Amino acid sequence: MRAISTDALLLVDKPAGFTSHDMVAVVRRALGTRKVGHTGTLDPFATGLLVVLAGRGTRLIQFVPSEPKEYEALIHFGSDTDTDDGTGSVTRQAACPTVAAVRQALPALTGVLSQIPPAYSAKHVDGQRAYALARRGEPPNLAPSQVVVHRWDVMSLTPDALTARVTCGTGTYIRSLARDLGRLCGSAAHLQALRRTRIGPFAVTDADTIDMLRHGGARPRELREALGGMAEQEVTEVEARRITHGMRISANAPGERVALRGEDGELLAIATRLGDEWQPDIVLSGA
Repeated sequence: MRAISTDALLLVDKPAGFTSHDMVAVVRRALGTRKVGHTGTLDPFATGLLVVLAGRGTRLIQFVPSEPKEYEALIHFGSDTDTDDGTGSVTRQAACPTVAAVRQALPALTGVLSQIPPAYSAKHVDGQRAYALARRGEPPNLAPSQVVVHRWDVMSLTPDALTARVTCGTGTYIRSLARDLGRLCGSAAHLQALRRTRIGPFAVTDADTIDMLRHGGARPRELREALGGMAEQEVTEVEARRITHGMRISANAPGERVALRGEDGELLAIATRLGDEWQPDIVLSGA
């Protein structure tokens, strides 16, 4: 039986209480390799999907589809916190909004938005992390970022809580959406719970749990799956040898970038077009 390569893609379901770095450590032990990276963090209180690449796969992180992202969010009304989530201290209280007020506010938080990140975030302010300044009692002066929220799907709604599926682009802070929703409703709000259910083509329903990773049940996937819909070209044995040495081959597939694979389906390289040839940029075979 063919051994599972450590050059792989893994989908991981992070539990609450673990940092994304903690999960990288779990994957390292599960696969027996130190070379592991992920495509985007989750806060420790949040759960859900992490897309992880191991071995030579870490060189493909820049090509992994990163959006849209989908979250299931529980937002509590009636109080703001300094972290904009349930782990922080209450900074302000207000009467809960009406259900109608919440529904009327959601369109204003849909589309292209100018969003101020949470004070307790990893954003840089004058060379320091925003959360480091906030912890010292120095409120960071955070510039707004442009983000995209595609849609809100209301799952349940009462005057004191909203559970919604939020589909958005990269860089969107769901904590900031919760905070801003409370203010738009004339109330206050914070994010109480968060679960990431999808990143691009990857779904948490296909992910490995921490118990699976710890007890030999990891399900590494082929690196080709990490590339989403990138065009592919199968190459001959002669071309594969050229690719290994970074040499160009004839381009038979459309587009400006391609995944080159061998006759056995193994991913050999990522290449860019130079006229009617492919120039290998990232060579995985023999690397």
